[in-house]
Amino acid sequence: MTYLPKPRLHHPELPRNDLGFTRRDYEGAISTLCAGCGHDSISAAIIHACFELSLPPHRIAKLSGIGCSSKTPTYFLGNSHGFNSVHGRMPSVLTGANLANRDLIYLGVSGDGDSASIGLGQFAHAMRRGVNMTYIVENNGVYGLTKGQFSATADRGAKNKSGVANNDEAIDLVSMALQLGATFIGRGFSGDKTQLVPLIKAALSHRGAAFIDVVSPCVAFNNHAGSTKSFDYVREHNEAVNFLDVILSRAEIVTEYAPGSVREVTQHDGSVLRLRKLAEDYDVSDRIAACAYLQHRHAAGEIVTGLLYVDPEAEEMHDYLGTAIEPLNGLMEAELCPGAGALAKVNAGLR
Repeated sequence: MTYLPKPRLHHPELPRNDLGFTRRDYEGAISTLCAGCGHDSISAAIIHACFELSLPPHRIAKLSGIGCSSKTPTYFLGNSHGFNSVHGRMPSVLTGANLANRDLIYLGVSGDGDSASIGLGQFAHAMRRGVNMTYIVENNGVYGLTKGQFSATADRGAKNKSGVANNDEAIDLVSMALQLGATFIGRGFSGDKTQLVPLIKAALSHRGAAFIDVVSPCVAFNNHAGSTKSFDYVREHNEAVNFLDVILSRAEIVTEYAPGSVREVTQHDGSVLRLRKLAEDYDVSDRIAACAYLQHRHAAGEIVTGLLYVDPEAEEMHDYLGTAIEPLNGLMEAELCPGAGALAKVNAGLR
């Protein structure tokens, strides 16, 4: 498949961020997805978030698996590192890259088939290990590349385009991430850029395993009456628990939101999540309450979006393992191969 590059010419007075980059510097190739696909909206939100955070493109590593969603890294951050792995194996490849070089910002992009079916075990271990990354699942409830079969996240009772109902229970990746120990968990909707962009910005600023499930309707196979992941259904059943803005320690990002109470959560890296809460009794720091809230709203037929849980003092995988601070490609042979004595000491500690 040929990916067409975007024209290099652009207006000379485009807005620039603190690094002097324009939004065009965070774009990729022209998308080959279906016109109107929700995944393209997520790509646009990622571009917007990275531009506003003034992230250096060369310090971002984007990884994916197989599926429509896993094609999308081609369409954003064209100047970043990228690796397209095999089906369902993105989390382990990302974990290995992170162990070798903790200095990069890791962005994993996957789909409901890639993460909730063949890659479910990979997803689970990445969450419980606390890999420092932003893990985005572009969730449309179908296998779009193989003509629209139900995926593991399709709701029971949802109907396909032929009117056939799904009889299997859905896997809720958000609930799994809560139970497995992820320290930043949110859900968004590809059609709600106002909520999604700050959510991605907050996840990229978080230190630890950050997971975002984004409902992203498939316009070819899952955007009809009877689908629970269509544009119309999500708009009608969206229960937003909060709206948020991200305030970095170096400068405030000003955004207009509806009146509401404000709660600030200081991140480990000095950034602050600014939550404007719609539900006065919802506490984003209570993991158990978040699990119960999700179940309660699901029983009412609602799709909960927003920041669902965050641990502002989270540790990540390198903290537990005590790994070298210097990336492996920066170490000399003597440091990488300390000799038989060091190996014998490691082996003795495992006996």
